[in-house]
Amino acid sequence: MNLYPFGKALCSLIFSPLYRIQVIGKENFPKEGGVLLCSNHISNVDPPVVGLTSPRTVHFMAKEELFHVPVLKNILPNVNAFPVKRGMSDREAFRTALKLLRNGEVVGLFPEGTRSKSGELGKGLAGAGFFALKGNAHVMPCAIIGPYKPFKKLKVVYGKPLDVTSYREQKASAEEVTAAIMDEIRKLIEQNK
Repeated sequence: MNLYPFGKALCSLIFSPLYRIQVIGKENFPKEGGVLLCSNHISNVDPPVVGLTSPRTVHFMAKEELFHVPVLKNILPNVNAFPVKRGMSDREAFRTALKLLRNGEVVGLFPEGTRSKSGELGKGLAGAGFFALKGNAHVMPCAIIGPYKPFKKLKVVYGKPLDVTSYREQKASAEEVTAAIMDEIRKLIEQNK
């Protein structure tokens, strides 16, 4: 049973007024085709906030541990999340993400791999660059600009898609492409503080 539309409506009812969410750059979001949506990660609430502001349904890659939490293990698969084992090469998660991208879906991930305790943008992991190179999809940088404080404005900024064609032609490494994605996210944060 797909709970995504219900979840999106519920999150919008709760989070939009609570955090006075302002969405910038929604018009940059590709209307069709696969999209790799890459965002900074400052809170556990980031996935629902990105999900409710995205104009398209997002399939989030989520750490495997969450799929063992009693309530979440039943909810996550029904809101299009799929597990990834952190700290190792998870072939199943990679296959799932690539299949979704090649089928024209939106895959959401947080390249840092974990929440930033300081709120500062951390180093991205190679996985984002791998999917950008292999997924044949638009690469969409997104910045969440906090803080998550009740009734303080929270911004979600969608940049212009990053063209990775030249990186593919130069046979760039996944790390190089991840660094380029993180640079785009950093620029969005700096320009919209």
